[in-house]
Amino acid sequence: MRSHPTTVGERDRLGGVATPYAASVTSPSLTLTLWAGAWLGGHASPDDVIDALHTWAPTHVLCAADDDVARSAGLPERGVVDGAATLLTTVRTVDTVRAAGLRLVLAAPGDARGLPAGTAFAAAAMDARQGILVGVPGAPGAGLVPVVEGPDVLRWTVFTVDPIPDPGAVPSLGEAEFAIREAVRDAAATLAGIPTVGSGTDIGDPRSRIASAAAELARHRYPSSLPVRAARVLDSADQVEAILTVAAGGGAERAGSASGTSGREEALRALSSALRVARSGAVAAALHGH
Repeated sequence: MRSHPTTVGERDRLGGVATPYAASVTSPSLTLTLWAGAWLGGHASPDDVIDALHTWAPTHVLCAADDDVARSAGLPERGVVDGAATLLTTVRTVDTVRAAGLRLVLAAPGDARGLPAGTAFAAAAMDARQGILVGVPGAPGAGLVPVVEGPDVLRWTVFTVDPIPDPGAVPSLGEAEFAIREAVRDAAATLAGIPTVGSGTDIGDPRSRIASAAAELARHRYPSSLPVRAARVLDSADQVEAILTVAAGGGAERAGSASGTSGREEALRALSSALRVARSGAVAAALHGH
């Protein structure tokens, strides 16, 4: 069952925000990390993983960013390889320690946590705001970054990462749940205290728009082996993500001053950061039993 971390009042205050800020959406990288982990751990079939990936796009293509990773991952040095099945073969080839070598990375401008500094993978993952590290910390590995190449095509680029960085502190599931609740409360309190003026544009009821955004996120299934508490954290993050998606699209009211606009953007930025941390923690817990 989906959990609902905010009250209707909190959703209304957040949903009416007009801001250019873009939220960090639930991602193909999260889907592949969870499902590939379930597959490598013996809890899902390759077809299960491919079906989950096809929810994002019917066609997946894979290419190597450099000759070294092409040789280590068994990819051609030039051009692309078609098929999500090849993506799974590449992950298994690089991840010699099974699911323990998979790590979700969610990034945003000003938040490079988990990225190997100064690498081509880090630059690509920052642009895409997502990626996957494959390999054991301290040893050579690879990074995968998905990019939409067309309405029906998702391109995954494989990068050399040497060495795989240490993951740093990973929040427990309890800490992740608490962080989401606190971030929602803080954002709601901040936004409620900012004077607003009408935008002159009626773009519909925020609650129905939030419900629509949440339904879109709910299209993406989790493996049945996902621990209940990790699923609850991810569901909570998706519910708040729906609020951020509506907020990013504008609303009937806007901040009445430049300082108010800045305050709103900062509140939503902090909320999105909490979602990235919570999602990363939930996925790590699911894969590694934290």
